[in-house]
Amino acid sequence: MTIKRYFPLAILAFLTTTLSSCELVEGIFKAGVWTGVIVVVLVLALIIWLISKVF
Repeated sequence: MTIKRYFPLAILAFLTTTLSSCELVEGIFKAGVWTGVIVVVLVLALIIWLISKVF
């Protein structure tokens, strides 16, 4: 058994003992929102760049 196999479980156990459930859910949603914002900005930048190359 390698440590890589148990590492996600160890992190989950650490988070569940140190954070309340509301804080954990809030953190997950915050990360999701910021990831979505970054992806949208990158896609828009790519589209604008492609349009500028075409014209």
